[in-house]
Order: sequence, then C-alpha cells, then structure tokens
Amino acid sequence: MSILKTMSLAVAAACVMATSAVAEHHGSMKEVKADIVDTAVGAGSFTTLVAAVQAAGLEETLRSEGPFTVFAPTDEAFAKLPENTVANLLKPENKDQLVSILTYHVLPGKVKSKDITGKQMSVETVQGSEIAIDATDGVKVGGANVVKADIYTSNGVIHVIDTVILPSN
Repeated sequence: MSILKTMSLAVAAACVMATSAVAEHHGSMKEVKADIVDTAVGAGSFTTLVAAVQAAGLEETLRSEGPFTVFAPTDEAFAKLPENTVANLLKPENKDQLVSILTYHVLPGKVKSKDITGKQMSVETVQGSEIAIDATDGVKVGGANVVKADIYTSNGVIHVIDTVILPSN
C-alpha cells in the first residue's frame, strides 16, 4: 500500500472518530443500549451502589423502562460513611432502610442538567421525600456535589455525586 493511500485511510479514520466523538458529546448519538444498572456496572466506580441495589431488590426496577434520574454515589462517596455503615445496610434485616436510602437518590422521569441549570428547587424522590437541588453555582443535590452530569442510559440519566445523601426521616 502506498504511503499516500495509508495516510488517506488514517485521515479518514480520524475524521470518522472525531465526528463520532463530537456527535456523542453534543448528545446526538440517539442509540443508547445499556440501562442504568449496566451503565453503572460498566463504569467500574459504582460497585458499592450496584451491590446495594441488588441487596435492596431494586435491580429489576432500575432495568425497567423508566425513565429515571439517578444521583449515583461513587465508591468513594460510600467510603465516607461511618465504618460498618454499608455492611450493616446490606444485612437482610435492614433492607427497608436500604431501599429508603437508595430510592432517595432516584427521581421519576429524566432530568438533564440543562433542565435545571441556574435554578433552585425541591423535588419529590421515588422514596417519597423532597430533596433540594441547587444548580445556581455548580449542582448540589441534598448537599452532595454533582461531579459528572448527564450520563445517558436506555432508561434514564445518571448524575454522579460525591456523597451519599440520606433522607431526613
């Protein structure tokens, strides 16, 4: 293969990859195959959250059609909790409390960052309690910082947070 042909193929491949990256960045990639659970598993930084979702019996719900908005605490966020908190929550006898905490991180519907930018509001979670969202300077949800927004899934959107948020009751 000539050097010119090789360079042309390389340039063409680079253009295709750049176009794909730009399209994905601007949200025009419409086909998203992974659901919320598979997306969390694939990210690799939500192992505690996924284990908690499974222990609470919420996996099937978070794989359903939705749509849902999930404020997903990272493994580091769970590590900030007092020692043995996660282990205790994962015990079968504490399932109701675990479900309450996890569903406090979920909103019905698909709430994208552009929908809330510059606003302060209180919204009802799937758990039933209200949670405060402040998007006037960055985004805070119940005191947790959103560190990465708008991870689109087949059944909703994930916003990564740096702290586990706890319902007041």
